[in-house]
Amino acid sequence: MLRREFLHTSLAGALATLMASPNSGLAATPANLKLATFRFDVSPPMNHPLCGGWIKPVVGMDDPEEAIGFILTGAGDPIVICAVDWTGLLNEAHVKWRAVMAQAAGTTPERVAVQCVHQHNAPFVCPEADRIVMAQGDLPHVVFPDFFEQVLERAAKAVTQAKTELRSVTHIASGQAKVEKVAGNRRFVGPDGTIIDWRGSSSKNPKHHELPEGLIDPWLKTVAFYDGEIKLAACHYYACHPMSYYGDGMVSSDFVGLARKRRQAEDPDCTHIYFTGCSGNIAAGKYNNGTPEARVQLTDRIYTAIMASEAALSPQPIQSASWQTSPLLLTPRSNLTEASLMDLVANKDASLANRIRPAMSLGWLHRCLREEPIVLSALHINQTSLLHLPAESFLEYQLRAQAAAPDRFVATAAYGDGGPWYIPVAEAYPQGGYEVTVALTEPTSDGMITGKLKELV
Repeated sequence: MLRREFLHTSLAGALATLMASPNSGLAATPANLKLATFRFDVSPPMNHPLCGGWIKPVVGMDDPEEAIGFILTGAGDPIVICAVDWTGLLNEAHVKWRAVMAQAAGTTPERVAVQCVHQHNAPFVCPEADRIVMAQGDLPHVVFPDFFEQVLERAAKAVTQAKTELRSVTHIASGQAKVEKVAGNRRFVGPDGTIIDWRGSSSKNPKHHELPEGLIDPWLKTVAFYDGEIKLAACHYYACHPMSYYGDGMVSSDFVGLARKRRQAEDPDCTHIYFTGCSGNIAAGKYNNGTPEARVQLTDRIYTAIMASEAALSPQPIQSASWQTSPLLLTPRSNLTEASLMDLVANKDASLANRIRPAMSLGWLHRCLREEPIVLSALHINQTSLLHLPAESFLEYQLRAQAAAPDRFVATAAYGDGGPWYIPVAEAYPQGGYEVTVALTEPTSDGMITGKLKELV
């Protein structure tokens, strides 16, 4: 089948499945559970836009970017979980990625979770936004369409190959360790209930290094799968924006990817996968001054926590496995209108970011009008749950999921479908601040997401 026909067919099937989206949470006692891992390169080529096109495009590479994941069979239709070293996959891009992987795995898109790690010297993909900005005639691409299709072909090939390499998975283990001096909350609220200071991924302001960490989740969590005593895959989860510095045009998986790669080199027979947790309001600015030396320090701290988390692993026989999903239709911000957003895109006096972001917002608005849901999902094995949430969800959603299931080990990956951009909790909206300004959903999203994640875990 021609590439374009394959992608079109996959997308059509994905949308049909999403619209139905039955809850697939029936538990199974797998007699023949099998797992295979895959990985493929997703590094953008020279001159490709980074972070959606409003920072310096690719001029070179510090280290390659990858998509890494696994296929699991024996608990109903196959399940695919994948982490991608990209800034984000929005709307159509996320649906296509899941559709292509589902077709290759012989399953349905609702049984595929694709989560971005969210590095910034990386692609930020919204095909509809790219079409909108290209029509202006004076704006750079958001993504090179041919490159995106090539990556989808690699995804299909990798999953297809993994299906031939399945091996028994008999045990699961979970562990956690505290991460020292990486994460800090970005938002500081004053006595009047509004934001009085904000700390990003890096800062050279001594005040930002002195301010407290604030609300974070200090734990790096690891979930590992085994065939007997052989460790097949180890999934690592931590909630923090994964940028030490960016904007120099140098492709990189940044400090979390570098820590993952160091561990992978030491443990080549096990596939190590890193997932970024709910980090919409969490970043490294308290401990990061944006220098190359700081990247090394942050890498060392994540690596140390990965090692400590793995040291706590104690494999247990797998007794049960199930996959559960829940479709989610969020309400777009009331100030999002076709006319106002197109005016912003067309404003030739505005910065690249302030013209491209509205194009992405248009992609989200159109998706909401079509009532194409986001799909939340969770893989449950024994007393462990791997939870998959969308976009730049605030940390509180991750903490609520853990509190809702205190008898379970809940590991949360955010940055799934990035269409909504930031997803603050309801109380953050009156506080204001950057995240609220660019959030594309109403405060009512809080109740909907919180209810669904509690059901899932």
